[in-house]
Amino acid sequence: MSDYSDYELEREANIAKNRALLADLDVTVDLPPVKKQTKTVRTSAKPVQPAKRTKREREAPAPARQSARLRKPVVDPNESPAKKRKREKEEEERRAKEEEERLEAEEQARQAKKPRHHELDLLDVTEELDPTELAALRSTFSTAIRNTHPRRVGGPDDVKDKAAIAELREKLGKLKVVSRAKVTQDRVYSAAYHPDPTKDLIFFGDKHGQLGIWDAQAPSDEIADADGEVSVVADEKSGKSWRLQVHWPATSHSSISNIKFDPTDSHSVYTSSYDCTVFSMDDALITCIDLPVTGSEMWISDAEGGLTHLDLREDKSKARWFQVSNEKVGSVSVNPTAPHYLVTASNSRAMRIWDTRKLQNIGGDSASETENPNDFNQNIIEEYLGSPKGKGCLRADWQHGKSVSSAYWDPSGKSVLSTCYDDLLRLWEFSGSVLKSTSTFPSSRPSNQIRHSCQTGRWVTVFKAQWSPNPDYYPHFTVGNMERSLDIYSGKGELVARLADRTKISAVQAVTCSHPNVLERVASGNASGRCVLWAPADM
Repeated sequence: MSDYSDYELEREANIAKNRALLADLDVTVDLPPVKKQTKTVRTSAKPVQPAKRTKREREAPAPARQSARLRKPVVDPNESPAKKRKREKEEEERRAKEEEERLEAEEQARQAKKPRHHELDLLDVTEELDPTELAALRSTFSTAIRNTHPRRVGGPDDVKDKAAIAELREKLGKLKVVSRAKVTQDRVYSAAYHPDPTKDLIFFGDKHGQLGIWDAQAPSDEIADADGEVSVVADEKSGKSWRLQVHWPATSHSSISNIKFDPTDSHSVYTSSYDCTVFSMDDALITCIDLPVTGSEMWISDAEGGLTHLDLREDKSKARWFQVSNEKVGSVSVNPTAPHYLVTASNSRAMRIWDTRKLQNIGGDSASETENPNDFNQNIIEEYLGSPKGKGCLRADWQHGKSVSSAYWDPSGKSVLSTCYDDLLRLWEFSGSVLKSTSTFPSSRPSNQIRHSCQTGRWVTVFKAQWSPNPDYYPHFTVGNMERSLDIYSGKGELVARLADRTKISAVQAVTCSHPNVLERVASGNASGRCVLWAPADM
């Protein structure tokens, strides 16, 4: 409700209108300043905000308007021909300089809107951080990379299912909201938990290409008020967070679809985006990336139904593209113990397992119909699969009821978990003999099916059930729930825990991830960029 009467509002509007009219006529007079209207804002309880204030770019003030009459230089009617020639030459040079500056500014604006395909240094993406924030981020990174944390694979052997699942229930059922903050500016699309066991360092990717880095257990910052008094922003822990614009421009075309740490030491982080900036892929939108434990290769899925193999030790021009579907491939996952096996999930309703030893043998007498000899379209792939040489390349092909959102191998490489729009989570288990064979996997139904609503709609990030990467405990996975909880299931499909807190969480926790080395740590993010750390309350 406005604090002004109708008369005062009308008076202020007339003053503003008259001021604009006089400005157009190049007439300056003293008018009372236009007062700012104040509004009474209703406040409501919201999740804790980050301690630091988000920087906003200040727009450059618009140049003062000037009439054409005033811009035109005053010409002396008695000037000599020599002075006239000199004046006209100076005018011509001035106009040429202005045109050059205008073209340069337009080119800079065009370049700023283009995706960045080069490697980015920390300084390139921290330009908006002040020196104090940058120093804090560097300190956090220096602690996290003090030791190497290679990805661990495998799983506990000879475990009794009931006892192991009971242990998960006991430990994970006690998790509570211990920290929450607005980590990214927009909707969370992806997340990854850094493996350092001494910290809770979580990376979140958002809809507009922003990478949020959250040190969830760090002491909250303090802010000084106008009188110089310092007070903590909130009683509840919110940690510290930093926002880096790693994909550009900041639009929905730059959404960060996947985040992966280098599996050899976790000192490098890879992000894939819909702007195709893992490396240049023309107009193909990148949906997912994965790396084998060696860290020397990368497999990339895209919206054109393709898989790209990239050897990180070679130039990107040697990357090979295989169109394995006629529709979007939403995810790709490398088997951690048998890296020649890939599992893909597609909008064509298919989940498929590929043997890359066969897939990469395509070439030679298989002439590509594209300009790039390293590109193999679907016709070439299908012809190869039907040939004697291609036998065993496609190891398994399971059709789902609707589009398959994701499919991932577990840390032991013996199970696959898929998420589908038909509201089912499916689990497949494979014996060692099947994985070691060179023939097609036997046709079978999933070992378990879990009824789970995956109808996220337009405003919630698509659910993708995620395995816990911790190999020390019985296999289990996390998935968001439309009832605003975070669900944890065992590898046998049994519900282990349903984490919820109606007093603190009012949105769907669509994106989830787990700590690779600490069991009792789970993180989640929602459509507004707010993120939650779940851990024991008495930690």
